[in-house]
Amino acid sequence: MKTTMTYLIQQQDIQKTVEQFLLSNGYSAALIRRLRHTEQSILKNGIPVYTTYRLDEGDSLTVTLPEEHGSENIVPVPMDLDIRYEDRDLLVVNKAAGVPIHPSQGNHDNTLANGIAWYLGEKGEAATYRAINRLDRDTTGLLILARHALSACMLSEMVRTHAIRRCYLAAASGLVPPEGVIDAPIARAGDSTIERCVDFERGDSARTHYRTLYYNRDTDCSLVVLRLETGRTHQIRVHMKHIGHPLPGDFLYNPDYRLIGRQALHSWQLDFIHPIKKEPLHFEAPLPEDMRRLLGQETNTVPPIQRSPFG
Repeated sequence: MKTTMTYLIQQQDIQKTVEQFLLSNGYSAALIRRLRHTEQSILKNGIPVYTTYRLDEGDSLTVTLPEEHGSENIVPVPMDLDIRYEDRDLLVVNKAAGVPIHPSQGNHDNTLANGIAWYLGEKGEAATYRAINRLDRDTTGLLILARHALSACMLSEMVRTHAIRRCYLAAASGLVPPEGVIDAPIARAGDSTIERCVDFERGDSARTHYRTLYYNRDTDCSLVVLRLETGRTHQIRVHMKHIGHPLPGDFLYNPDYRLIGRQALHSWQLDFIHPIKKEPLHFEAPLPEDMRRLLGQETNTVPPIQRSPFG
């Protein structure tokens, strides 16, 4: 699928080179290098130009992004996908439990990548798979996928600069304090390539804000909403264990499966500005059934709270 972007050059961009203009509009240096090596990819008023060309007010600059050939070695597999948003630039998917987001050893045909390859193939597309935010296999909820190289550049930069606001819901063991900030660095646990731990000597800085919504005495679990300042591997799971309230069903940090068969963590809300359209976007995904049962809920909703509970 060819994706074309057209820009009308304004006064503030006079005498910028094409490269300078593209960099200021979210293109990465690597993407610009690909454009240089693709014929007819950059046109000024319909005429091919080099990236060193200087722009004048009123110029029409057209950029055709390099055509995608599909992610190699990802087998399309039919999957029941919950697509919450779709346009030519991105997808927002509500991921189910037990679904890895990338193929790996032992997971070649049961991942979200396989399902997306099938979904886009049904539309006649062969887009490269680009997951922007990461979710563990057993974490449910909202995930952003970029549909072309430019949106991938821009969304990845938004992740790096914390311009994508993510809120999670977790069921945590015990009565969690009303609110707080967990400021505890995270490192690998021993020689493990997977497990993480709080380590104040070797760890990378990590901060998690949390607020408790309610407590279920019957299961001795609290419903907690969390926002990450950093994005360390297993950050919520490690931090909640660190303060004495691990997530039930967590095979690494609290393998207690009496109430739920996987870690009780859900990517609940996403707020960000659309990278191309520059419109504010807000998404919510309701608690999955297993977490509702754990928390004694009979509906898809959580108790009413503000969209941004941390101010």
